[in-house]
Amino acid sequence: MTSPKQVSDDIRFMGRAIALAKGRMGQTWPNPAVGCVIARDGELVAEAATAPGGRPHAEEQAVPAAGDRARGAVAYVTMEPCGARSSGRTSCSHFLIEAGVTRVVVAAVDPSPFASGRGVERLEKAGLEVETGLLAQEAAVLYEGYLHRVETGRPMVRISDDGDGFDARFAASPKADLATELKRLGEAGYTRLWVAPGELADALREQGLLTA
Repeated sequence: MTSPKQVSDDIRFMGRAIALAKGRMGQTWPNPAVGCVIARDGELVAEAATAPGGRPHAEEQAVPAAGDRARGAVAYVTMEPCGARSSGRTSCSHFLIEAGVTRVVVAAVDPSPFASGRGVERLEKAGLEVETGLLAQEAAVLYEGYLHRVETGRPMVRISDDGDGFDARFAASPKADLATELKRLGEAGYTRLWVAPGELADALREQGLLTA
């Protein structure tokens, strides 16, 4: 049975991982912003977030920072560790396994072809305890644009006054083929775009391309 202290620690450390990831929103495309905290015996050992530009991933920074203290520790990750890498480099699940982490707590499962349950499966096959869904609602804002791109091929577009936390501003003629423009930007890796209130925002809304 899970002890009250473990539940409290899980919430505290996952909350920290989410805060780290939120601090990198808008800086990590084409990869989502991910936070990773490694803790042992209720004490924080190491932490990291996806680097600007999308690499290195959070786990591949946190594991070396933890060093030998990662053995027997718990890793709190805001998105499922990748089971494979598009670049062919070592996956994040492999980093955690090799580090000797014994338990991994995940907020959101990654639907991309390089995860999609493969990261969790790989961890479990290696004998690690894996839990998913902790603070999933709090982590949802981190991945709504990423999930939108996976599902539609287009980045999410929202109205904003300053663009804080977005990948870039969407600049196009209101009379352009906006769906095609967004598809092109989705292929380039953008997940969250912003527009100011006005004619372009109105055109996007009329075409069902603006997220409330």
